[in-house]
Amino acid sequence: MRRRCFIALLVGAAAAWPLGARAQTSAMPVIGFLNSASPAPAAPLVAAFHQALQRNGYTKGRNVAIEYRWAEGRYDRLRGLADDLVNRKVAVIAATGGLVTAQAAKAATSTIPVLFIAGFDPVQEGLASSINRPGGNATGVGVYTTELGRKRLELLRELLPGVAKVAMLVNPHSISTAIERRDLEEAARLAGLVLFVVEARAESELEKAFVEAAAQRAGALIVSADALFTSRRSQITALAAQHALPASYPWPQYADAGGLMSYGPSLTWAYEQIGEYSSRILQGAKPEDLPVQLPTKFELVFNLKAAKSLDLAVPPFLLARAHRVVE
Repeated sequence: MRRRCFIALLVGAAAAWPLGARAQTSAMPVIGFLNSASPAPAAPLVAAFHQALQRNGYTKGRNVAIEYRWAEGRYDRLRGLADDLVNRKVAVIAATGGLVTAQAAKAATSTIPVLFIAGFDPVQEGLASSINRPGGNATGVGVYTTELGRKRLELLRELLPGVAKVAMLVNPHSISTAIERRDLEEAARLAGLVLFVVEARAESELEKAFVEAAAQRAGALIVSADALFTSRRSQITALAAQHALPASYPWPQYADAGGLMSYGPSLTWAYEQIGEYSSRILQGAKPEDLPVQLPTKFELVFNLKAAKSLDLAVPPFLLARAHRVVE
């Protein structure tokens, strides 16, 4: 009799264990990770996001789940992907990959916290009421790469004092393009430069854009901070080398991938901040009380191997101002 009771107890425990495990899994908080680009090129940035979570006690698969949604450069998919995360009832949406992602997530929900990385003023774009007190359900990081186009043009002129015509590579599907283009056109006009725009909506259009820039006899190139381009940085820097076109880029990752020069904040830092804020929200913080984080450091990086391939000598006064040099 005792043996039968013992076996029944074991069987009952074995049957109940999966139910308990499922209950524990279902109680695990879920972060929705929404990005406008592709997973492979963003892997180091996602790693920085994970590391920030781990510093705050959250490990994927152990005590937090992460649902990834990648638009693969097709921005028209973002709203549907954001709606999917809302239906999944995630605890927070990390809306990375530019302003277009942030706006898609913000449009999808007014209650789930949204953490953005915006390249333009988040207050002006309606993502937050103010920097210090965002209000609503969204906060995050403002990297202001759109406004840095003027500075990158200035640095190009210091490197290439004889340049007269500059091309600008943009994605016409990006929300920030009109703002970025307007600012650079004004800066070019004041500097007495000719600025013309070449467009690429997808990876397949990048080569055509560089052929057009070469045909227009551009002396230099400014690459927009659009997430599509960032995810294709190896292809873009290779095309710039192929067409012997000195180019200025918005993120240090371009210089590390073989690009001539970059100027801007650390994108890795921005993803770390999103990980930090995700942790704080899981711990009970409200997005309206978390100020929008702003970069305090802007890095100038030169790739001397790229300069040598272009027969360019980076002046000592520019090298002295560089935060880092890639040999």
